Amino acid sequence: MTATAAHSGKIGTVLFDMEGVLSHYDRDARAARLAALTGTTPEAVRAAIWDSGLETRADAGELAPDAYLRALGELLGCAMDRETWLASRRASITPNDATLALAARAARRCRIAVLTNNGRLVTDHLDVLNPPVARLFGERVYGSAAFGALKPDARAYLGCLAQLGATPPDTLFIDDSEANVQGARDAGLHACVFVDAATLERDLRRFGVLDG
Repeated sequence: MTATAAHSGKIGTVLFDMEGVLSHYDRDARAARLAALTGTTPEAVRAAIWDSGLETRADAGELAPDAYLRALGELLGCAMDRETWLASRRASITPNDATLALAARAARRCRIAVLTNNGRLVTDHLDVLNPPVARLFGERVYGSAAFGALKPDARAYLGCLAQLGATPPDTLFIDDSEANVQGARDAGLHACVFVDAATLERDLRRFGVLDG
């Protein structure tokens, strides 16, 4: 199926990426906030979180939350508690009201859920980090760490669908990453690249999951 082909089957589940779709993500704001809270620099934060591979390991489920915080503190040369980490992570997130409204509309016709490349610190504290997503999706927010694999690895999608009791042919996946969308298609899901709310609305209509 191509990205523009009509869809004739019934979609029972729409699976959304979170950051980049349901909310905007600002890595620089996160780095600046953590630097201010720990008395270091944004460059040092970027090196500790991303250049070291620490975030990727946590997102892949290789580090439990406390182990991640310990390792981050060691890299930054300071103690790292959850409150400090959450404050900096929260600074990176701005909910996308337009796409959240579309997800709420889709929920009238099918089940909605989230699959995000994130560790347990994000999913465990989503009510603090991203309250609108937490309210709308409830317990159906899944981080890649739970499946031991990051999108676009097929294990991430299929593990999530197993938790939901869904199957690839009746699931539509939305992500702003073309690689993640292709990974979903390779795993047997229908998938669309997120561009903006207007495009998302057209795609959800095309797949028959919007009313009105």
